[in-house]
Amino acid sequence: MSLEGYEVWLIIILVLGVIASNIAVLKYSAKFKMPQFGDPKDNKATPDQNNADTDKPSDTKDDDSKPNG
Repeated sequence: MSLEGYEVWLIIILVLGVIASNIAVLKYSAKFKMPQFGDPKDNKATPDQNNADTDKPSDTKDDDSKPNG
């Protein structure tokens, strides 16, 4: 089984197209900022501020008026 000349060129062009599209996607996605995971280093809160946040009542409501079903 041997490949004809146009089949070889078609495979080469397809491979180069995949490589070029991957590079284009990487350049495009490099513009976006990813969210930071873990504790943010620039927002250091003191323990007093952390306790003040936990003393606030929550805004959640228990909705018992909806029927279950």
